[in-house]
Amino acid sequence: MPAFARSETAAPRLRGDERTVKVLVCGHLGAGKTTFVHSLSQIAPVSTEEVMTRAGTGVDHVALPEKSTTTVAMDFGRLSLGDSLVLYLFGAPGQERFFPILQDLALGALGALVLVDTRRLADTYPILQLVEDLRLPYAVAVNAFDEAPAITGERLREVMALAPDTPLVRCDARDRPSSRDALITLVHHLLTLTPEPAR
Repeated sequence: MPAFARSETAAPRLRGDERTVKVLVCGHLGAGKTTFVHSLSQIAPVSTEEVMTRAGTGVDHVALPEKSTTTVAMDFGRLSLGDSLVLYLFGAPGQERFFPILQDLALGALGALVLVDTRRLADTYPILQLVEDLRLPYAVAVNAFDEAPAITGERLREVMALAPDTPLVRCDARDRPSSRDALITLVHHLLTLTPEPAR
C-alpha cells in the first residue's frame, strides 16, 4: 500500500505518468461530504455550495439549524498517494432530487465512501441502495457529530444491512488524519477486489 503524500500545503506537481483513480464521496444531506473533500484535497477544492432558502423547505427535508448551505452539483479534490497514484475525489449532493447527478458522478469511479450521520440513519438507506444498484464497491464512514447517538458497529451493520466484507469505520470529516484513515480503509478494500467502473 503506497504511503500518503506528506504535503499539507501544496499539491505535488503531476508528471503525467501517474495512475489516477476516481473515488465517489457520497451520503445524505448534511453528512459532511464537502467538509471531507475539503479536508483532504491537496489542491484548492472545487465547490458548488449554495445557500439554502425557504424554497427548499419541504423538499430537502432537513431539520439541522446549523445547516445553511448545500452542494448542488459536486465537490472536487485531488490527493496524491505516494508519487505514482493520484485520487480524484468527487463529492456528490445528497438530496434525492440530485440523485441523477450522483449517478453521473459515479461513472468511472473505482469505489465510493458513504458518509453517515447517526442522527439521521434513515436518510442513509436510499444512498446505500443507489450505490449498490450502481454495483459500486464501497465503505461506510460514520462521521462525528456533536450529540450524535453512540451506536455500536454491530448494530450499525444490522440496521444498514451491510455485507460482512463492507468496511465500517468512524471518522471526523473536519480532521485531515481522520478523513485520510477512512479513505485508506476504502482503498484497502478496493485492493482486495477486482472492481469494474460503475455503469
